Amino acid sequence: MKITVIGTGYVGLVTGTCFAEMGNKITCVDIDKTKIANLTKGIIPIYEPGLEAMVKRNVANGTLTFDTVLSNSIGDCDMAFIAVGTPMGEDGSADLQYVLQVAKSIGEHMQNPLIVVDKSTVPVGTADKVKTVIAEELKKRKKDIPFHVVSNPEFLKEGDAISDFMKPDRVVVGTDDKDTAEKMRQLYAPFFRSSMDRLITMDVRSAEMTKYVANAMLATKISFMNEIANICELVGADVNKVRIGIGSDSRIGYSFIYPGSGYGGSCFPKDVKALKKAAEQNGYEARLITAVEEVNDNQKFVIANKIIAQYGTDLKGKTFAVWGLAFKPGTDDMREAPAIYIIKKLVALGAQVKAYDPKAIPEAQHFYLKDTPNVHFTDTKYDALTDADAMLLLTEWKEFRSPDFMEIKDRLKNPVIFDGRNQYNDERMSELGFEYHQIGKK
Repeated sequence: MKITVIGTGYVGLVTGTCFAEMGNKITCVDIDKTKIANLTKGIIPIYEPGLEAMVKRNVANGTLTFDTVLSNSIGDCDMAFIAVGTPMGEDGSADLQYVLQVAKSIGEHMQNPLIVVDKSTVPVGTADKVKTVIAEELKKRKKDIPFHVVSNPEFLKEGDAISDFMKPDRVVVGTDDKDTAEKMRQLYAPFFRSSMDRLITMDVRSAEMTKYVANAMLATKISFMNEIANICELVGADVNKVRIGIGSDSRIGYSFIYPGSGYGGSCFPKDVKALKKAAEQNGYEARLITAVEEVNDNQKFVIANKIIAQYGTDLKGKTFAVWGLAFKPGTDDMREAPAIYIIKKLVALGAQVKAYDPKAIPEAQHFYLKDTPNVHFTDTKYDALTDADAMLLLTEWKEFRSPDFMEIKDRLKNPVIFDGRNQYNDERMSELGFEYHQIGKK
């Protein structure tokens, strides 16, 4: 199929590249001329394992091209995927201005029957708005060109997006048109060679809702476990053992019940707020979702509060080594990362911070911690430890799982670790002579 993907951010670039990998003819369009020029050269704007090689391969094969002009590809394509950002507005709702701008451009330039696919995360009812905008533009042109608007939400995990797209747990397609549903089924058939049971069709509004509910459910599990961790500390229980005890129940499982410093990233915070706002706009108070958000906001400061309890509120003369800046391993994304909040809190109290992350240091330097004083970045994880008063583990990168603990001990002024991901075994840490602070255990 000939497909135009509008937007070359995380979702658009992964979507277009994976469709190209299956032999489709893909044009990715973006108004950012520098980004498009770089992509054409194989320079990828984000870190995602496997993506760079796949982009270069499909550009070389001619199945993937990049453009800044929508009219060059929209006229004769079979489908147009809208994959632009939906940033959070000041009131917590999703900002649809970019989605509707794309819809307007599609209506201005489409020439043949077209399936328009909402791939961006959008509130319920967005497909109707997209349809209205396109229809208005066609009316202005006095064109009667048939089109259908489909909801096809993405379910990609940063750091594992290629695998998620190529081997999806499910693909949700929202449409009320049988022929359109069949064409979407044909598009995704190569990803389901063994069975098409995981392609789920439903009405458009239910598909739009599914994305928000999925992220809100996962965020709820995280906040619930963090709340339990905080209670465990107060009553003298060990949340690590509690997690094993409840996760063995098949109805609960182990996914997303690891205690930590809170969730971050581009999806969970934004989508939880948007779902809460959607409820509010329809006269409903989403109390559970509100609590999920409040617990997470507080959780981001738990490690900082432990440090304050240990050293007091005056941290002048103290230096802390931070391992991990990204909101999760496998990505350079620092949006809403707990590390931002923890580091800024410590610096505000007078501390010096030396930080290391395998991928996210450029993001920290150029944006998230750009104007934060007394923050220094190191080339290796061990360099960050030298003469620091304590180490903070904030992102569970693989290279942090089995470090040289003797070198950690030698480099630190004092063998103190604050673990925001409960990555190490507390009994072993005690045997090695560390003062080891976890979440959910005294």
